[in-house]
Amino acid sequence: MNKNQNMYIIALMSGTSLDGVDLVYVRFDELNDFKIMESETIPYSDYWISQLKNIASIPKGNQQLLTLDVELGVYFANLIGSFIESKNISKINLIASHGHTVHHQPEKGYTLQIGCGKEIHNKTSIKTVYDFRTQDIALGGQGAPLVPVGDQLLFLQYDYCLNLGGFSNVSFEECGERKAFDICPVNIVLNYYANQLGFPFDDKGVLSKKGKINRELLRELNELDFYKLLIPKSLGVEFVKKEIVPLILKYNLIEIDVLRTFVEHIAIQISEKLKKGTVLVTGGGAYHEFLLNRVRQLNSNLTLIVPESKIVEYKEALIFALLGKLRVESKINCLSSVTGAKRNHSSGVVFG
Repeated sequence: MNKNQNMYIIALMSGTSLDGVDLVYVRFDELNDFKIMESETIPYSDYWISQLKNIASIPKGNQQLLTLDVELGVYFANLIGSFIESKNISKINLIASHGHTVHHQPEKGYTLQIGCGKEIHNKTSIKTVYDFRTQDIALGGQGAPLVPVGDQLLFLQYDYCLNLGGFSNVSFEECGERKAFDICPVNIVLNYYANQLGFPFDDKGVLSKKGKINRELLRELNELDFYKLLIPKSLGVEFVKKEIVPLILKYNLIEIDVLRTFVEHIAIQISEKLKKGTVLVTGGGAYHEFLLNRVRQLNSNLTLIVPESKIVEYKEALIFALLGKLRVESKINCLSSVTGAKRNHSSGVVFG
């Protein structure tokens, strides 16, 4: 990119909580200063919710996964086309697509995000970057989290960048290096139990606030081995199915008591892992006022800052736009200090 030349990027992100596909249209300058020009979350259709809800149970290499990869790529391309048309977007240099995570098993050297980037490029005729995680796994890393390089470049004024999405993750500077790790599940559990009560999510925490903490369940959750592991470390839906769900089912609690107990678990893990300073809070969980208040009560040394709604809701998509930009510029977009890979590198598959 020539000096003073802006780059216009559409990025899309599909989270594990299945609340929809986040799309952003971002302008970057050569210093990575940004402006979110347009943004939208498009809810998944009933068809795609049914296809993706239990997709992690489909084994690696299964033909069904290959078919869904292509089909979801076409679906993403159609969403992008509609987004371009409805927002009257005329200038696009790049599409950056995170895809939808099916499996994340770095300990087995494997991660899979579907939503074929080649199909996106074929249908839109726009250069597309996707599959940001596989190269890092091949280099011995966790393949996650990838957002911290964006935190470092775009949000360095905060001591911590905390994202509360399907899972909570945090990034921060330590001894001149960016560090990051996944803390614990958040909306992937909370949304499920809110759904059982007939709500799409626990708005502001009004449901969990009514429940009672089950101290034995809380103790068992906090004693899970993952929380004792050293960083780098990352979480996937497999952890929830293997470790979290069986514990919760063991206690046969009503939904609001599960929500209250799990909110306390999240608040404890966050308040213990973050020590002192300013915290930029983003992701859907940033609107869970009860959870944030519990974190403040448990650790008064933290100043939690919830930014404007565009940053809260679209920060991850924004940063994947940046990762795509860095990839096509052959600049580092994946930090070994974060993922544990052998070296820093520029990750992502490019079509076009």
